Amino acid sequence: MTGPAGAATGTVQDSMFRALAVLRVVLLVNALGLGWYRRAGLDHPGAALAFFVVLAAWTVVATWAYAAPRRRGATLLLLDLAVALLGIGLTPWIKGLDFGATLPGFWVMVVVLAWAVLWGWPGGLVAAAAISVSDIAARASIDQSDYGNVFLLLVGGALVGFLCDLLGRATRERDAAERAAAVAEERARLARVVHDGVLQVLALVQRRGAEIGGETAELARLAGEQEVALRALVQRREPAPAYDVAAGDEVDLAELVGALQARPAPRVQVAVPGGRVPMTRERAEELVAVAGACLHNVVDHVGAEATAWVLLEDLEDEVVLTVRDDGPGIADGRLDAAAADGRLGVSESIRGRTGYLGGTATLHSSPAEGTEWEIRVPRGDASAAWLLGGGRR
Repeated sequence: MTGPAGAATGTVQDSMFRALAVLRVVLLVNALGLGWYRRAGLDHPGAALAFFVVLAAWTVVATWAYAAPRRRGATLLLLDLAVALLGIGLTPWIKGLDFGATLPGFWVMVVVLAWAVLWGWPGGLVAAAAISVSDIAARASIDQSDYGNVFLLLVGGALVGFLCDLLGRATRERDAAERAAAVAEERARLARVVHDGVLQVLALVQRRGAEIGGETAELARLAGEQEVALRALVQRREPAPAYDVAAGDEVDLAELVGALQARPAPRVQVAVPGGRVPMTRERAEELVAVAGACLHNVVDHVGAEATAWVLLEDLEDEVVLTVRDDGPGIADGRLDAAAADGRLGVSESIRGRTGYLGGTATLHSSPAEGTEWEIRVPRGDASAAWLLGGGRR
């Protein structure tokens, strides 16, 4: 088998055949022990010894053969079944017509399970039926225990085959979900990067080119077309899964937040705790990027001369970052309309990054008090469980 589906199925089969290898040896020891215990009642003890030597040798060969996927095929399964049928067929001659248990005994069970693992429930049912018919045909009479053994063998072969198929399908679906989740998360990350860089530049070129006019207006038109196309591209993605943000070396979050005061626009006033606020570098940089996105929106929607306030609070288990401006606030429905138009400043750079860190971003806005973002993020590497619900708050 090739491809992701084949790899997932192969992984399940590898695990099952490792378990069957142990079971095969255990049942061989059981068959040998019972054969030795009942040796006095055998009609042909020499033939019994020869069969048990063959059974032991085949157990070693089969264990080796089933260990490699390339050797698991019809030939191996048929030889495995042939050894079981040989033992059942020899039983009346070696033990007499009134025998109770066949020479291989419970060992035949691993043959049925091997067929079930490799060929699903049809394979398990076929192997169980072949062994059951052979067992019944070898007996002079059938009692209730014989019927019970046949019934359990048939049900067990079909059931194990069905469960192996189900487990293989579940493994393939899990692997596909993990691959899709990784792709979706990477697209979400790239969408934030694109918004913070390329889209901002294209929007600026479009706006300034239109203002300048002349030949620059054509450049502005092209930039606008590319902006629209790029926004549409980065919007086409599935919600990413929850996962733990990778840990790294620790930095002082308070120091990184304090550096925001050096931004040329807007005017920023920063308040941070007096002591260190340790956080892994990856998480700290993402949180500072959230604050940067908030401040960028202040410049875009309030103006470069606006004033913004940034407050960092350390609450032991979490940190709270508050960014407030003195602008006119955000009109009701404006953020939903921006998201529908493909403008990802809030949905990705602010809420997206916060959710990535396992936190929450709460907006308070009014014409009288301006706009305030309250960002709450766990101190540790909490997983972004919000994304399981679709990635939006």
